[in-house]
Amino acid sequence: MKASSILTVLLLLLNVTAFPTYGKTFIPIGHDGGSHRIYIVHVTKPSDKKFHLFKQRKEWYMSYLPNATLSSGWPRLVYAYRQVITGFAAWLTQEEVNAMKAMDGFLFSSEDDDLQPRTTYTYEFLGLTSDGSPDMWFNSNYGGGQIIGVIDSGVTPNHPSFGDLGVPPPDLSKWKGSCYWGPPICNNKLIGAQGFSGGMSISPLDMRGHGTHCASIAAGNIVHNASYEGAAQGKASGMAPKAHLAVYKINTTADLLRCIDEAIRNHVDVLSISQGHAKEFIYSGIIKGAFAASTKGIVTCAAAPNGGPTPNSIDNDAPWIITVGACTTDRKIASVVKLGGGQEFLGESVSAGKWLATPQLPLVNVRTCYPDIGKHDVVGKIVICEGKYLISFIGDIVQKAGGPGVIVISLQGNYTQPTINDIPASHVTSDDGTKIEEYFLSSPNATAAIIFRGTQFGAKPAPAVARSSGRGPSLQNGDIIKPDIIAPGVNILVASPSESNSTGKQATFVFQSGTSMATPHVAGIAALLKHNHPTWSPAAIQSAIMTTAKSRDRDGNRITDQNNGKIATAFDMGSGMVNPLAANDPGLIYDIKPLWIGALL
Repeated sequence: MKASSILTVLLLLLNVTAFPTYGKTFIPIGHDGGSHRIYIVHVTKPSDKKFHLFKQRKEWYMSYLPNATLSSGWPRLVYAYRQVITGFAAWLTQEEVNAMKAMDGFLFSSEDDDLQPRTTYTYEFLGLTSDGSPDMWFNSNYGGGQIIGVIDSGVTPNHPSFGDLGVPPPDLSKWKGSCYWGPPICNNKLIGAQGFSGGMSISPLDMRGHGTHCASIAAGNIVHNASYEGAAQGKASGMAPKAHLAVYKINTTADLLRCIDEAIRNHVDVLSISQGHAKEFIYSGIIKGAFAASTKGIVTCAAAPNGGPTPNSIDNDAPWIITVGACTTDRKIASVVKLGGGQEFLGESVSAGKWLATPQLPLVNVRTCYPDIGKHDVVGKIVICEGKYLISFIGDIVQKAGGPGVIVISLQGNYTQPTINDIPASHVTSDDGTKIEEYFLSSPNATAAIIFRGTQFGAKPAPAVARSSGRGPSLQNGDIIKPDIIAPGVNILVASPSESNSTGKQATFVFQSGTSMATPHVAGIAALLKHNHPTWSPAAIQSAIMTTAKSRDRDGNRITDQNNGKIATAFDMGSGMVNPLAANDPGLIYDIKPLWIGALL
């Protein structure tokens, strides 16, 4: 694209609340051919049109369409955007898009696509509150008055994390949004909840859980005695427990642009987006939407993909986005493997109160437990399996074969996961798994026991870059160092709407991992910083977070990569682990105007 065209697009972005029509997310019944798809179309705004009224804008967009409706009678126009882009989403065929290219003002188009999704302790691990030292929570009034917009799969409004005890009402001179359910379901905590799909307004109820997880991390209220089957028991809280939440449910890029339009109009302070797609900057709804948000003073935090440890496995990588990778904490739900020779290896599993320990039992190495377990005698033996499948699935096939316990060797380096199983289990690291296998080969009468020791702290090294966290550099521009920051994203205890526990009842909290869980940590911290520094721009907040990040772990050593134990690079961890207290007083900030870097679009 020529420089003049880039500048045109950039200036248009500054002019660009979306207006829904009432189309469908599917091809309507009776439609001929099924070749219509939703396209997002970018156009220039004519100099002779002011667009003071929605009617004027809609008429202009409609002029690009061959007609107003599909043959089924459903409207072609899906969304008319006003904040994020000058453009619209509509049902079109490829041939109709090609014809549109000859029309005055047409810039470019892209087919709509689905977006991919990317705690009792983390607030303490990050130093938001501690005895005998400055308290970031207290100094920032727990984020009171700030509005965090979470764009994801919706929310479970009746979850205790979204109760409003101690949360003051929003400032109505600022907040301009709405809630699908209204009071009392919506309250001073959950002040906004909307859903959009294919031009329709839909229920923002979370059917997947992902949005509920993320919203609880960003601004969930304090919940006492939270745990998952007794594991990690303690006080659960979001990073900004007195901040307000505005949740937007989306599925595709067109929906996301509509939600960012709405979030800008609603006057949110921070956006948390744990979704993504690998696209060039100019075609990425997240990147373009975040740019428009930044011109309105809104901080956008977005997840790096879970594509690590492969290099260049990153998106959401524009400079005006705080791109968040994931790291570990020092908490383990301990399930120790004790070998007959006395060696102990720290793994993870949740006993749910079923077991304290197994006796020393004969050890057998099946390794590929699926599909090979039937080839081995495992009755009465602790079985060694590789973690190629879900740990619960591996435990199930071992139990059915007569094995009373299982040791699952991680295939992801030092990553281990606390899960509930039907038999005693321990998920151990790759290195420890190798040592256990070596013991089995060298000992003709090898035995092992699995001992549950509950929630333990002090695991080392901590933090470490999560193996799955997306790595830089940016594929779009190798001069952009991404991610910007890492935050806790491994085995985070989060609010859950739908997970079943071992009794078949719904679990209020569960463990989840990924950059999706790391991102709302940083969004909540950004809200605390905005409370304390209301004049700081999004770039200033990003600068404060990045220049004060921790590059060393709790033992004073340089942060390492969970995948291989080597020292993490800037393309693994960005500046390091977010350090809220230091970010609140960075000493120096590097500010930047969106227009200075917007030419990247």
